[in-house]
Amino acid sequence: MKSLYFLLLISFVSFNAVAQVSSYGVVDTADLKMTSCSFEKGANAMVLFDVAEIGYKYSGNILMERRKRIKIFNEKGASEANIRLDFWGNESFKSIEAVTINLLNNKIEKTVLDPKLIYTEKIDKHHKAKVFTLPAVKSGSVIEIKYIWQTNAPLNYPNWAFQGLIPTRYSELQAGFDSRYRFNIIKKNNQKFTIDTAVKAGSYMAGAHKWAMANINSFRLEPYMHSIEDNLQSIYFKPVRIFGFWGFIANELLTSPEFGGQLNLNLDKEAEIIENAKSLKTNNEKMAYLFNTVKHTVKWNEENFCFSDKGIQRAWLNKRGNSTEINLILYHFLKLSGINPSLIVLGTRDHGEIELDNPGFTRLNKTVVQVPIDSLNYYVLDASGKYNVFNETPYELLGLNMLTINPKTKESATIRLQNGMPSQEAVFVNAEVDATGRLAGNTQISSWDYKRIDKLFIYDKLGEKEYINNSVKGGNTKIDISTFKLENIESDTLPLREDFNFKLDLPGSDEKYIYFSPNLFTGIGVNPFINESRFSDIDFVYLNNYLINGRYKLPKGYKIDALPKSITIVMPDNTISFKRIVGEMEGHIIVNYAIKFKKARYSKDEYPILREFYKKMYEMLDEQIVLKKE
Repeated sequence: MKSLYFLLLISFVSFNAVAQVSSYGVVDTADLKMTSCSFEKGANAMVLFDVAEIGYKYSGNILMERRKRIKIFNEKGASEANIRLDFWGNESFKSIEAVTINLLNNKIEKTVLDPKLIYTEKIDKHHKAKVFTLPAVKSGSVIEIKYIWQTNAPLNYPNWAFQGLIPTRYSELQAGFDSRYRFNIIKKNNQKFTIDTAVKAGSYMAGAHKWAMANINSFRLEPYMHSIEDNLQSIYFKPVRIFGFWGFIANELLTSPEFGGQLNLNLDKEAEIIENAKSLKTNNEKMAYLFNTVKHTVKWNEENFCFSDKGIQRAWLNKRGNSTEINLILYHFLKLSGINPSLIVLGTRDHGEIELDNPGFTRLNKTVVQVPIDSLNYYVLDASGKYNVFNETPYELLGLNMLTINPKTKESATIRLQNGMPSQEAVFVNAEVDATGRLAGNTQISSWDYKRIDKLFIYDKLGEKEYINNSVKGGNTKIDISTFKLENIESDTLPLREDFNFKLDLPGSDEKYIYFSPNLFTGIGVNPFINESRFSDIDFVYLNNYLINGRYKLPKGYKIDALPKSITIVMPDNTISFKRIVGEMEGHIIVNYAIKFKKARYSKDEYPILREFYKKMYEMLDEQIVLKKE
């Protein structure tokens, strides 16, 4: 009886999958009339199905036939009609088709995409994209695309993501393999496959496998997470032995004209720069001079790529280049000035950190410079960052796996950058509470090291007005800020200083009581860990210490009715501590908070403990002071 039940269950799953994947452009009326996703309320759009079949041709080429159908629920979901298909190297598209299906007066109407509206966008020398927008899209539309993708690189087997930024009703991959090419199959999934079985292989293939998943919730962007790619439910195919060790990757880079071939090129008017550098007494003086010369001469074009796109000579002349070009120029000057630099290649957080057990080029997208200080320590220099300094590792590189390459000795190794020194932020609020329930005063905020650089980056990106609204006020529109000043922007050795006056009408106050929380301008915002579950690891990037001091003058005719207690709480593993001291002195309430971090990364398995600590900490931060009229 159990066997019969199992067979019936398999038959139902298979039938349900087939029912959801109808022929191209043939849509069930129920899907056209559907107004919401049944398993994820509030979704703006949903993938009805995303299916692909991958296999080898006799020539060794890989071919993928893919169909993807999306239901648009509202105007926000209409952005899903903007399609972008990235490809690079030996990849190409044999065909692309797309159609929009609408239900008008109970009649199905199809609008086919004109192939002339598909255009190829060149991203850089190696990367391109097919870009198009489906026509006649509105709330209720169903859109579908299908294409054939191929590559003549037999080891460039495409990965498959079952999950995306909108929910997916059904996702299926059938993968066929050639006995000449072996892969390690890496599954990243936290829900069960509805299909996970071997299937009959096509011509010229040794075997095939089918995986499918149903009712997959959209991936939720979470605070302090790594790249989306690192966290999606997906399957990766890693070639066995072809890139068996990172030394092979290092050698390939050094022999590439777009990387190693750039290291010995002459740059315009370099003799004068080298002469100036050699005239300086110490290596630190030389590094500081060359670092600042490159940083202020060549502007970063906001592109990260592990190769030079147009060559370092053109980047130097045009005063503009990608991050690798800028740092290869810096390497060049350092080497000619008698300093012994080497190179580091890596994958940035948003692109995806390199995996030490899977050597390859896919995740490499940036190059920086390494200079030894002694046998154990070294500087990591990135001249593409506007506020980076030569003697402090850029904070966005901390905690990442990297590949070091010494072009002189041809030696290479993998490392993980660490920094045990925490950044500091000190806040001092001096304010007075008046009898009408208004809080007014001035604030001084000082930020050191990585916190300083982080704030300057945000200030540059948002502009002063939005920076004040988002970062200083923390989104509290009831706070009025005036005479805002930002000091020590150009000084690397002094803390960034923010000074301003503020006014705030305290909510909840009445004729008898005044309530207020001293959690103002603390720099830690709202609690980022309120969700009960977590799907990604937590990455704070760098350690942070906060010192928050407040001095609040009591209004005449009022006394303290309730004051938060002085208390200290500590994470079970002692990696985060929160200390609060509150008291009264000479008609003023004195508040001191101290928050210290000893760890920058937590696994998602540690999230429940971290979430509980943050809940208690924010409750204490937000605890009210109550004043009562005498």
